[in-house]
Amino acid sequence: MAAPSAPLNLCTVLNESKRIVNAHSRHFLALSVLFLLPLCFSSVVYPTVQNLLSDPSPNNSKIFLQISTFNPHQHQPIIATKPLCIALSFFLFIFVFSLCAVGSITYSAFHGFYGRPVKLISAIKSVLYSFFPLLGTVLVSQILVLLVFIVFGLVLFLVVRGAELMGFQMEYNSPYFIGFLAVLAMVLFLVLLYLQVNWTLASVVVVVESNWGFGSLTRSTNLIKGMRGVALSLMLFFGFFFSILGFCSWASALDLDGDTDGWKSWAFVVQIVVTSTSLMLLMLYNAAANTVLYMYCRALNGELAMEIAEEFATEYVSLPFDDGKVPHLVSVAYT
Repeated sequence: MAAPSAPLNLCTVLNESKRIVNAHSRHFLALSVLFLLPLCFSSVVYPTVQNLLSDPSPNNSKIFLQISTFNPHQHQPIIATKPLCIALSFFLFIFVFSLCAVGSITYSAFHGFYGRPVKLISAIKSVLYSFFPLLGTVLVSQILVLLVFIVFGLVLFLVVRGAELMGFQMEYNSPYFIGFLAVLAMVLFLVLLYLQVNWTLASVVVVVESNWGFGSLTRSTNLIKGMRGVALSLMLFFGFFFSILGFCSWASALDLDGDTDGWKSWAFVVQIVVTSTSLMLLMLYNAAANTVLYMYCRALNGELAMEIAEEFATEYVSLPFDDGKVPHLVSVAYT
């Protein structure tokens, strides 16, 4: 007997994501420790490191930067290049580990959705196949975002130039011009938000369907039709908690206020551990939720009927959840 129809909304996606993660808790914990924990820890600690490096006190720089020799006759201080190198290394580290985490967690959540056994070695191997396609997709998406900025910049330039050619005296501090900039910025924000919602499933498409670049962005846009509200809800939900944790990291960096011993205190260490762990769990469930949303979007588009029939050799839609693992019948109604 099939279970009652469940409306597809934010709570539904989060609950199914939780069931998948709980059913393979040790597997996802291993992936989180391997890929997410270094990423989250460095993200939480970096604001503090940056704050100490930017402080004029020489003791702060000595904590993180060991200079073997110092030439007082140098015109450019040797420390000036260190923060830049650290920043570039940090962003490269974050970017690489983010792609590895998304690839492995998406792969595992996809197989866990069907109740298939998930193995750590297989999840790690999946990173080798999905890393460069994910990288290419990110580059294509950023190029498109850059084009959007260029278009809006051209619009602003043409409006200002056209007004000047028509004889209008442009006052850049006038309330009319400021209001125009505010409207243009709001439109730009809405366009970028619309693109981000449409591309919510792009990373899942890359991992599951081996379709990358512009093709994965187009595929995600087609799948998300009719489900943009759920995708936006997911984005706002996780974005809210990401913002809180980011603010906590920023506030902890400001609390040190040049204190070279403050970062050694137990309170600061506990705050770093709690924030890193919370961020790790959020990123884990965010990747799993995007995978679940992808599966539901395919189901609503009628793409999963044959797959599930082949998977379970039955004419019913059977989604395996709960502790491994015993399949039960589920039907979903979207309202």
